[in-house]
Order: sequence, then structure tokens, then C-alpha cells
Amino acid sequence: MNFRRIGSVTSVAQHFDFCRAMTALCEDICRRHPEFRHVRMPEVPVTFSQTRSPVEWGVQARLTPLRFEGGASVERRRGRLWTVQRVTHQGREALYILTFFLPRFLNLSFEEKMITVFHELYHISPQFNGDIRRFGGACYMHTGSQKGYDRQMAVFAKEYLQSQAPEDLVRFLRFSFPELQAHCGHVVGLRIAIPRLIPMDKVA
Repeated sequence: MNFRRIGSVTSVAQHFDFCRAMTALCEDICRRHPEFRHVRMPEVPVTFSQTRSPVEWGVQARLTPLRFEGGASVERRRGRLWTVQRVTHQGREALYILTFFLPRFLNLSFEEKMITVFHELYHISPQFNGDIRRFGGACYMHTGSQKGYDRQMAVFAKEYLQSQAPEDLVRFLRFSFPELQAHCGHVVGLRIAIPRLIPMDKVA
């Protein structure tokens, strides 16, 4: 197998751009699978954060919404109005940030990685308004069961892979972090600090 080209990114100067490869995969998922066609990936920058330990337990990935409930840009908390710090990426204002924690995420099995990708993308509101997808009840993020939620994500992932998904786009997920490093050099990508809440009276 040619490790010099994994996914849609070719190793140049001994680097592998994880975020570029993941963005290409997510774009294809959102084109192919009907449950994700509302997602506009140019407004969802993919980033990575380095973990101190390669152990598998802990957060693997995180979707950060950049709007409040219902897509509101301002929310009142404790009598004060707040907004979220704006993020612009490649000339577009972002509505979400999708972050993967490396090397932890890449050391999962291929199936677990695919489920994780679908898990985070499915958190995006069907209205694509900067808010998360909200379910009824107290467990509004994962219905009544995160295990049940992930079982559904496994179904979505299987449907995607059976839709003639290009192997070039998923191949990089078949390797662990050490394998990518061994064959492509440094694993690099985009880093964006998580935006802060800003009081409206401090906004210029």
C-alpha cells in the first residue's frame, strides 16, 4: 500500500495534514448521505488538539457550536447579554468548529473512528444555524442513550461505506497515529483556540 498518499492528501516534506484529509472525508459524507446534506463544511473548520497521553480513554472529538439555542447570536445569562467570539476561516464566518484529539482519536479502531466522525457531524443542527441538534427530554444531546445514539451512527457509517465511498478518502483512518508518523512524518493540521463568551457591552 502506498503510504505516501493516504486519503486526499499527499505527504509533502514529510508531513501529513490530518485536518485537510478529515475535511475532505466530511465533505464527501455530507454529499453522499442524506442525513448530512444540510452541513456546509466550509463553515465547519476541522481542527486538532494534541493530547498529553495516547491512551484511548477520554474525549476523542468535539463539536463546538458558535451560536446559542435556536441559532441566536446573543444570549442573556444572569442579567447580562453575551455573544460568542467570532471565528473566520478562509474568508467565511464559521458556525461550528470540529476538533479531533490526537493521537487519541487515531489510535481507535477504524470502526470507532468512523462512528466518532458521524457522531460529531450529527450534532450539527438540521437548520445549520450554529446551534446543536436538540432532542426532546433531559438528554437533549444524545436522545435517551448515548449508546443508542452511537449504534445509529454505526448504521450511518455503514451506509456511507456501502455507497461507493472513495477508499482514498477513508484510508488514512485505517492507520494508527504511530503508523502515520512512521510513513508520512509529522502529523500536522489546523489549530483554533476555542472561542470565548464575550459580554455585549465589551464588543467594539
